[in-house]
Amino acid sequence: MDPEPGEEVFFHGHPSWRSLALFYCKGLLASLLIGIAAGIASAIADRTVQAGWVIAVVLVVFVVLILAGQIRRVQTTYTITNQRLTIETGLLTRELHETRLERVQNVNSHQTLSQRMLRVGSVDFDTAAGAEYNFSFGGVSHPRQIVRTVDRALRALRADQNPQTDASV
Repeated sequence: MDPEPGEEVFFHGHPSWRSLALFYCKGLLASLLIGIAAGIASAIADRTVQAGWVIAVVLVVFVVLILAGQIRRVQTTYTITNQRLTIETGLLTRELHETRLERVQNVNSHQTLSQRMLRVGSVDFDTAAGAEYNFSFGGVSHPRQIVRTVDRALRALRADQNPQTDASV
């Protein structure tokens, strides 16, 4: 997202790597199961377990998993400015969702117990446009700080729209 002239960026980031903890746990379990399967296959073929092959298979699967997690994370970018909120998704093809800051009516954060332990959560924005798009920043670090950042951006927007006039004559 390229800021417009006079647009101040308050937040620009991706979902936290901690938000992928469950994805990585499932992937680790899958890589171990694939390693067990490779061990069983090598035992059947050679009548002995080829530990080197089993370790190599587990490591390759886990490295692929880590790369897939990073791609999932960096393909989403969240931005808060003094004029708008944006969500950009995709790597090869890009999709942009944007709402004007003045259309934001409510900002809510949500964290499950496991998300609280990982210090991640989601921030949902209710906008005046309705529910055409679920405008939400998912998997962000410290969601309460994001809520405060949006509040600060809204206050800056209102101050720009209604500058105090000098009442002294």
